[in-house]
Amino acid sequence: MDAESAQAVEPSLPQAFLLLATNDKNGKPEVPLFALRTTVAGAILAELDLLGAVELEGKHVRATGTAPATDFQDELELIRGKSRSRTPKWWVSVLDSRAEVQRVYEGMASLGTVEHVGEKHLGRFRAVRYPEKDHAPKAALLKKIEAALSGAPADLEVPDTAATDAPAAAGGAESAATAPGAPSAAAAAGAPNAKAAEAAKPGAKAPDVRTTVLIALLQAAGLLGKLFPAADLARASELSRDYWPTRAVEDELRLIRLAEEEAATL
Repeated sequence: MDAESAQAVEPSLPQAFLLLATNDKNGKPEVPLFALRTTVAGAILAELDLLGAVELEGKHVRATGTAPATDFQDELELIRGKSRSRTPKWWVSVLDSRAEVQRVYEGMASLGTVEHVGEKHLGRFRAVRYPEKDHAPKAALLKKIEAALSGAPADLEVPDTAATDAPAAAGGAESAATAPGAPSAAAAAGAPNAKAAEAAKPGAKAPDVRTTVLIALLQAAGLLGKLFPAADLARASELSRDYWPTRAVEDELRLIRLAEEEAATL
């Protein structure tokens, strides 16, 4: 694939997160490995949600009848094949693995976005790193996020994926459309199971839903403040709490940190 074609392909949420969570020069993660793996797992769920392949039904994740083209077909089939539905947090813990992270990295390496580099340790062990090879995709992501964070707080709308009462949603469609900050019909149609809000002020455009979800993932991983020190972290925290994949990431990371704190006191 040539450079022009690679740039034309929008990165998936796991790819976008890893690009922003990886040091450009040495290819090392900018967050602890446990946070990297957990957030990538949540990003996979968010990607499948935005594609309309999965949805939150009550407190459990279930596969829909939609079969979109996705790089995460194996993960989707795993969810679809479960006879018993599970919570988002359960799926984050299941998808949390070094292998998942490496697979996403290798996908970006095949596109020429990052480079696969191996480092020898003690003459035997090899630690694989993925330094940047093409800065254009990451630069585009940073630009979109910066533009989103510099807008009015109301422009960042939480993807509306929690509602499962279809009749109620249909009945309230007219009133919801006129509510302040409500997503437009065009925005809702652009992303199944996730609604992006249109900006309320004339001449302005609200961030697309992928950018909004990416902001929530960065905040959940504790990376947003490092990348954008002037960001409204309080608003970003609301996004993390209110969107089910990122809420699951935060819950899982909280348990991991608590376990580490308890282990340190033993």
